Amino acid sequence: MPARKADSTAKPTVRKPAKQTATQAKAPATLPETMVTGKASPAKAADGDKPVFAYIASLPQPQRGIAEEVDALAVKTLPGLQRSVKWGMSYYGVGDGWCFCCGGFANHVKLMFVNGVTLTPVPPVTPVAMGKATRGVELESLDDLDERQIAEWMKQITAAPGVGGKKR
Repeated sequence: MPARKADSTAKPTVRKPAKQTATQAKAPATLPETMVTGKASPAKAADGDKPVFAYIASLPQPQRGIAEEVDALAVKTLPGLQRSVKWGMSYYGVGDGWCFCCGGFANHVKLMFVNGVTLTPVPPVTPVAMGKATRGVELESLDDLDERQIAEWMKQITAAPGVGGKKR
């Protein structure tokens, strides 16, 4: 096959910056870019308490305070709690897999339950790209944190086999 000649008259491609959405324009400039774009954080995957504590500490307020309360509620509610950072969010489980996750975004914290469609009542939010059965809540402030309901969901979801775990 003959080599292609370079076209000296072609102009280099220049990418224009993306336009900001209304959510991005509202977000304070101090937020990490991933929180503003709606993506999970770039936190590295790691098992254990330390990586989760570091992830939570990296969040700005009010997201940090909300994530700390969710973590404290999980500790209080679930004996034998295990923590991990996966896909840029903190994941929680008991025994045989990961059951729910918590992650900070520009205007809220997502608390998502794997297989949340099995919970009673079913949490109201269906997240994008987290699986058809995942359901959860979006918490904009500590006032949105219904500890009684969330603790009940935590108990219900950990009573069933988690993601990545063995069937009981």
